Amino acid sequence: MSFRKELGRFDTAMVVVGGIIGAGIFINPYIVAQRLDSPLLVMAAWLAGGVVALAGALTFAELGTLFPRAGGHYAYLRDAYHPMAGFLYGWGLLLMIEGGAIAAVGITFGEYLLRLVGDPAVDARLVAAVAIVTVAAVNYVGVKPGSRLLNAFVILKLVPLALLIGAGLLLGGGGGATPEAALGPAGPALPPDPTADAVGFSAGPLGLILAFGGALIPIMFSYGGWQNANYVAEEMKDPVRDLPVSLLAGTALVVLVYGLVNHVYLATLGHAGLAGTMTPASDAAAALFGRPGEVLVTLGIAVSTFGFLDLTMLAPTRVYYAMARDGVFPERVARLHPRFDTPSVAIVVQTVWALVLVATGTYAQLVDYVVSADWLFFGMAGAAVFVFRRRIPVRERPAGVFNAPGYPFVPGLFVAVAALILVSVVWSSPLRSLLGFAILVAGVPAFLFWSGRSEERA
Repeated sequence: MSFRKELGRFDTAMVVVGGIIGAGIFINPYIVAQRLDSPLLVMAAWLAGGVVALAGALTFAELGTLFPRAGGHYAYLRDAYHPMAGFLYGWGLLLMIEGGAIAAVGITFGEYLLRLVGDPAVDARLVAAVAIVTVAAVNYVGVKPGSRLLNAFVILKLVPLALLIGAGLLLGGGGGATPEAALGPAGPALPPDPTADAVGFSAGPLGLILAFGGALIPIMFSYGGWQNANYVAEEMKDPVRDLPVSLLAGTALVVLVYGLVNHVYLATLGHAGLAGTMTPASDAAAALFGRPGEVLVTLGIAVSTFGFLDLTMLAPTRVYYAMARDGVFPERVARLHPRFDTPSVAIVVQTVWALVLVATGTYAQLVDYVVSADWLFFGMAGAAVFVFRRRIPVRERPAGVFNAPGYPFVPGLFVAVAALILVSVVWSSPLRSLLGFAILVAGVPAFLFWSGRSEERA
């Protein structure tokens, strides 16, 4: 039994856009503004992040067309290095990366939805649980329904961003006025970022470089997600032809949107206003439109987070399926549903674990712990391009396989930035990073156990 090949170029591009645009663009700009001391540096950092994201998309386009298999990251790490490397990625994806992200974003969706309906007495965790089960059910019955739901929510999430960008450009912003001055109290503000004390030109060239690198961490978190298209390559109608176009088009669209919306944030709120609020989109909309605009953007955030939840069920569950198919995860996870041809058991496993994290409230810690592991695997997957270039030279590859232009500089840039982010995160959060690595190390005996059982069955 095999996957149905039902995803076209547009569907895959929506997977890319939906995987990147989540809650990050609505929250993370305040961190960037705190770590850099001028609007010019803020915009330069978002542009630099866009360049890195495009380099990553080009790198993963080569990997995806060379190996159009379910699992994406997992398959590249397994084939480039060792089956255990692929397994540890899947292990971390389930327990930390996606499990924690689903729970955290589910709670975010619940909070914004309750804010919209004006009923904060309801527990946001209950709303999160209902949302997670809903998207799981949709994806359980088929990849096409899940993809259609994702397409609809990606388009809906772009509407408020487009309105915000259009109004900001046409009206010229609010002259840098903060929402407090124009409309009364703004959204919740966070304490100043501790790294902000050391930033700026006064700290000298080294301080500026460190500040720029620190700003890239939340930026690259906001840009991450293009790799989701590689997870579903085996379900694309023509991955060799369509995957590179979808990756580049989807990523380029997000780079454009992020650049413009940050310009509007700065023009509307000013640098100090942006650095002082964790709800820049709502505050900018309030300054431009008043209360109706704030409601519209809040709706957009709810839509965006729900769309992200759908994507987490559509794409990463294919990794667990691929692991089980290789005999390094419980065999039942490799079974496709007899009617829907979906990795139904993998979807159930991901859903149950996410619900556990929602109920226990440990999801936020897991998200923090996984930061270092997430970018470790990003860098390793990018470096796999160099491995495969040696093993399978370009002249020996099948016709139509995409080869990243600018080799070795383009994939090299992506790997170098992944390493920089990894070092920055470990340096700033050593204990949480250590715990994240400990969770990964705990996957070693699990790999040996399941791979040993697979060999016994063989």
